[in-house]
Amino acid sequence: MGEIDEAIERADREAFTREPPKTLPARINYLLKQLGTAKAVGAELGVTADSVNRYRRGARKHPPKDITAKIDAAVRSRWQPRVRKRRRKQAASAGGITVETRARFGYTAPIGTTDDGRFRRLTVHLPAAYAQRLFDARDAGAGDQELRQIIAEGFKDIYFQDGGSRATGISDVAINDIDYLDLDF
Repeated sequence: MGEIDEAIERADREAFTREPPKTLPARINYLLKQLGTAKAVGAELGVTADSVNRYRRGARKHPPKDITAKIDAAVRSRWQPRVRKRRRKQAASAGGITVETRARFGYTAPIGTTDDGRFRRLTVHLPAAYAQRLFDARDAGAGDQELRQIIAEGFKDIYFQDGGSRATGISDVAINDIDYLDLDF
């Protein structure tokens, strides 16, 4: 999972109206309700169906750390799908997304100007059209590089060119060496 995918997941988790189940049996029961069988849950987590049943009834209380992380990720990825969908729809139709990052930005500029990349700390609100493109690309299975390019285009239009009122000679903006990236929608 790339940096942008992780940022979208973090933003999704911030939208939860209730916390996901905390105890191991409650998490396993939730996954059983979502996936149907212990065998399906076991396949998702990389354990046997017997292990899933032991976790569910409390016979095994402390799974290995990697299995605990898989259980947590599986629960959180399925938790409150309607809340996530509603927030994404709102961001893609009217609200847009706010991108906060510290990364190296470079761009292609006319001869005689500096286009050397440098680290910048930016917080930029991108319009709903960029949110829609980002969500559509992610749902289509786009890689991290393609998602970065969508955000870079938004930065070019909104930050560098200020909606077309300045720096009109900039043709391509590239985001490299991301130190951190956070999304809010």
